[in-house]
Amino acid sequence: MKKLFILWFVFVAALTANAQQTSKITFEDIFTKGTFRARSVSGLNSMNDGDHYTTLEGRGTKIVKFSYKTGEQVDVVFDITQVPDAPVSSFMSYEFSDDETKILLTTDIKRIYRHSYTAEYYVWNSITEELARLSEKGAQQLATFSPDGDRVAFVRENNLFIKNLRFGSESQVTYNGKKNEIINGAPDWVYEEEFGFNKAFWWSPDSKFLAFIRFDETEVPEFTMPLYAGESPAMEENKLYPGEETFKYPKAGEKNSVVTAQVYEIRSKTTIPVDLGEETDIYIPRLNWSPDANDLVVMRLNRRQNQMDIFLANPYTGDSRPLITEKNDRYISEDFLDAFTFLDNGNFVIISERNGWSHIYLYDRQGFELGQITDGEFDVTDFYGYDESKKVFYYQAAAESPLRREVYFISQDKKKSGKISQLEGTNSVVFSKNFKYYINYFSNNTTPTFITLHENRKGEQIRVLQDNTVLKNTLKTFDIPQKEFFTFTTSEGVELNGYMIKPAGFDTNKKYPVFMTQYSGPNSQSVSDSWGGVGWNHYLAQEGFLVVCVDPRGTAARGENFRKITYLQLGKYESDDQVEAAKYLGTLPYVDKNNIAIFGWSYGGFMTCLALEKGGDLFKAGIAVAPVTSWRFYDTIYTERYMRTPQQNPEGYDDNSPLSHAGDITGRLLIIHGSADDNVHAQNTFEFTEKMVQEGVQFDMAIYTNRNHGIRGGNTTMHLYTKMTNFLKDQLQ
Repeated sequence: MKKLFILWFVFVAALTANAQQTSKITFEDIFTKGTFRARSVSGLNSMNDGDHYTTLEGRGTKIVKFSYKTGEQVDVVFDITQVPDAPVSSFMSYEFSDDETKILLTTDIKRIYRHSYTAEYYVWNSITEELARLSEKGAQQLATFSPDGDRVAFVRENNLFIKNLRFGSESQVTYNGKKNEIINGAPDWVYEEEFGFNKAFWWSPDSKFLAFIRFDETEVPEFTMPLYAGESPAMEENKLYPGEETFKYPKAGEKNSVVTAQVYEIRSKTTIPVDLGEETDIYIPRLNWSPDANDLVVMRLNRRQNQMDIFLANPYTGDSRPLITEKNDRYISEDFLDAFTFLDNGNFVIISERNGWSHIYLYDRQGFELGQITDGEFDVTDFYGYDESKKVFYYQAAAESPLRREVYFISQDKKKSGKISQLEGTNSVVFSKNFKYYINYFSNNTTPTFITLHENRKGEQIRVLQDNTVLKNTLKTFDIPQKEFFTFTTSEGVELNGYMIKPAGFDTNKKYPVFMTQYSGPNSQSVSDSWGGVGWNHYLAQEGFLVVCVDPRGTAARGENFRKITYLQLGKYESDDQVEAAKYLGTLPYVDKNNIAIFGWSYGGFMTCLALEKGGDLFKAGIAVAPVTSWRFYDTIYTERYMRTPQQNPEGYDDNSPLSHAGDITGRLLIIHGSADDNVHAQNTFEFTEKMVQEGVQFDMAIYTNRNHGIRGGNTTMHLYTKMTNFLKDQLQ
């Protein structure tokens, strides 16, 4: 009996192992179950002492304090389940006051656009152990402690307010805010989308002033989107007659908001405008303060976006004086904005592309350059700060390969330098406030997010915070093909990077249909040695497609000339390179060159349309989701950065517009759009499909009711990916 039992156990174990090896990826795994979701560390915050950090735990119910030295939990700073009669049961994020005696909790988030939202905020006072609602007068935006912790500033309905926490009083700073006219302290649509921030006010370090940007969008043209009853969510008010959403959206060449920098003095309750000259057709993408609070720092960018002037303004008078000017023959990268950093001694750091690569430069308080800190034929991709005790700068760079990211240190005289990241792939770090410790976020092509805690002086690993063991074990139960990186050289002599995911059970003697996926936008990167997760690409490989992605010219981490070659003619070189990629793939012995499809979303959808127009019989099919079909339809900041205005560059806009070449499409196109896309308007798809109709080009089309640029909600995602998968199978198999 014992022998039979052992044989039976071995037989069952073998069957189980075989079953695990042949598990198939499903859409439910990808989109609804979270089967392949990598875990991270949420709400990480370094505490003032530099020896501890906090994270958000318990599904948004508590803030836990850990020791950097040991990585062990030492305290629970706040637990909402322990607050008697708490008005909320959880929170999405938190912020400490500078003295760490108060915590601002964010709850009940309701999205507006990509970065913006309204919320209900609560303040926890750890001294009195009281939890109080920030305001009883309606939802707020952007609530932020003053540095002294006595006040919280926030935006409501386009106006700025300040809550005095000592007395519980709420005062109004501005009164002229009005939808589609004036916004105080929050960016308008185009600033939020293209300058990548959602808060447009800044406390002075001494808490005496609140500086903010005022947006006068009165003369900005309006865009209106129809809204239907729909489902998930349902809008019953639109059941018989469609509603509409009207907002200010400046398309290329049209009027922008008139922006001004303002300074509100808390004591006198007066607002002073900052003098930035007579020119009003400008951008103010950031404000800042000098560490001593004596000066407001104002960034003024010209409309062409090739000159950044940085001013120092007197907060009492509004008078300003120039500090430095950064110029570029093409455009100033948006990376400049957040890299500008003051050091404690008053010096400051910028990242500039002035020598053809992104590097760190150091300036003194008067605006005199002290030197170039980093140098070499590589791009610095992030600046982490300056360690006063060790006299070194910390930064992230793509120094070893454009596919990877490493973390380095370097002294001003360059006598001390080195790499602190230890694993080959993609690394980013979060330092403690005194730079004694850091937490490293790592992944590569085969390794999900791996988070480790390190002592900085010796570089020793103290503890693993998250190794995603559960996900790794899950992955073992599926037959998931790995990405394989490759390079090829185009007919123009340009070497491009790519990856491919080979079909399950790959056989070099077979020929496979190819699914090309790409984004291709300026300074983007799709081909990198990082964990991209398990998603639709792997599902398609499982279903028998050879999945390929190639980063064309214009993409990131290969120097300014490679990145900015697309200037004034977006789409030309990128689509040329995607066509070249298809030609190259057709030469491979395992590729069915008669069955190649190309896919892309947003900029990638634009690229899909152009590639089909240029590629002829190379592409049997294409899928364009939310595509730009003419840059004349897109916003000012993004489009003009790369193209100037349509009035200045009409040929650049039209020669590479899919609208101009709709009749050249021979492959079958599936074009998809959300009807309420506030970013890339459905107008792009409607105008393009009308061109194809008049040119006699047959196509397939799907419009998703009330969906924005992400096309999600309810069963939408499942429906969308099922539709796209069925289309590919119908066209290529």
